[in-house]
Amino acid sequence: MLFNSYIFLLLFLPLCLAGYFICSAWGKYEWGKLWLTGMSLWFYAWFNIRYLPIIVGSIVGNYFLYRIILGHRGRQECRRRDLYLTAAGAAVNLGVLFYYKYFDFFLENINALFHLDLALQHVLLPLGISFFTFQQIGFLADTYRGETENYSFIDYALFVTFFPQLIAGPIVSHDEMIGQFRDKEKKKWDAGNASRGVYAFVCGLAKKVLIADVFGKAVAWGFGNLESLNGLAAVWMMVSYIVQLYFDFSGYSDMARGIGFMFNIEIPVNFLSPYRARHLVDFWRRWHITLKRFFTRYLYIPLGGNRKGALRTYFNLFLVYLASGIWHGAGWTFLCWGALHGGMYVLVKRFLPAIEKLPGVLTWFVNLVFVLFTFVFFRADSMEQAFYILQKAAGGGYSLAGIPVAFAEQFRTPEFFYCLKTLRVDRLGGGMFAGAVLCDYMLMCGYMAAAWFLLLFCKNVTEKTQRFRPTAAKGIFVAVLYLWCLISFSEVSAFLYFNF
Repeated sequence: MLFNSYIFLLLFLPLCLAGYFICSAWGKYEWGKLWLTGMSLWFYAWFNIRYLPIIVGSIVGNYFLYRIILGHRGRQECRRRDLYLTAAGAAVNLGVLFYYKYFDFFLENINALFHLDLALQHVLLPLGISFFTFQQIGFLADTYRGETENYSFIDYALFVTFFPQLIAGPIVSHDEMIGQFRDKEKKKWDAGNASRGVYAFVCGLAKKVLIADVFGKAVAWGFGNLESLNGLAAVWMMVSYIVQLYFDFSGYSDMARGIGFMFNIEIPVNFLSPYRARHLVDFWRRWHITLKRFFTRYLYIPLGGNRKGALRTYFNLFLVYLASGIWHGAGWTFLCWGALHGGMYVLVKRFLPAIEKLPGVLTWFVNLVFVLFTFVFFRADSMEQAFYILQKAAGGGYSLAGIPVAFAEQFRTPEFFYCLKTLRVDRLGGGMFAGAVLCDYMLMCGYMAAAWFLLLFCKNVTEKTQRFRPTAAKGIFVAVLYLWCLISFSEVSAFLYFNF
């Protein structure tokens, strides 16, 4: 079920909220958690009922291991056995993830390396498997370290399945979520939190529907017609993709946090205006924050962190970003993206004092160009395609007139196109810019300018909700934005991170 769908907004969410707070009003707190868990499983199964046994089996298996390890707490003679159980649990979780996400990629490379013809499995990738797998691996590791409490099965199941963050994160930890599910004070309807949640949710919805999806159409057309692009069109497509990716994924995170507020639950922040970052170290403090936090806690620190000398520290840092690339997908493009970010992160970290003395605008621009070019590998279907796009971008042809008309048409949104026609703009111009074509190019430039104004100069949704106070003006703003999004649902699209 998509956040940006009628069934979610008009049926699922109101029903879920009503059932949860009715149970709480009656003092049936366990019923409320059971209701929320059941609704979350319905939310997950809506995409494909075949996904349901996978996540249910994962929850039951991991909880069983957790109870065994928890039962040994305080018994020193069981520490080695618990370590083996934790390692076995992590291996099984990773094995399931490997089968569904990486097995065909593994077979393809075995076939290519040894000239074999092993049949690919073409298994269906369960939605959110990377997120709930890592979440549960972290839980088992924390249990071994004695950092978890005695949680009931329903507490654990709700921790894993809580629907706002189930499909595309943020990656949450037990210590920041289960305590909130248990807190009776958080089970009372709070109008202030609800209004803050609606505000965050609608802002995130607008980021997805009104911005990301528009740029997404242009990106999809560009990647499907690469031979038609000149240098400027290739660069425009690359910039459109990083705009799409940010507004799509951060929009989901804002919606998840907004829904959390409605339930009086604080979901961790996942983005903090990353395209304002002065350098790559700063960028990764702002981008997909919970993923970096996970790898820092469960990979970087166990490998020794910064405790074993500079060389080992830099190697550990590189592994974190390499693992991040592998986590995102099965392909050499993701591996390359992770390696590029890991290598550059190490260089920036090494020379950070000198870099911070340089003009901020210069380091910001260099970092943004690096992010722009590396995200080509993140989006490309193959290494060959990625290099072809970069070659196109560097190959010349930088006139606006050289951008294909069909590419500019992807920015033709009915509401703005109608406004331009009402102003008779379509009757202006000459040559290739005559008529409706002029409107398309104006919309293309207008969308790009507006997007970067929001990215660089406006407060992000997290900043706006920190000291949120409901007012009549905000209410009107949210209502208009919400109705605008509803009208734009005619072309509903899934979130990009559903693929990961």
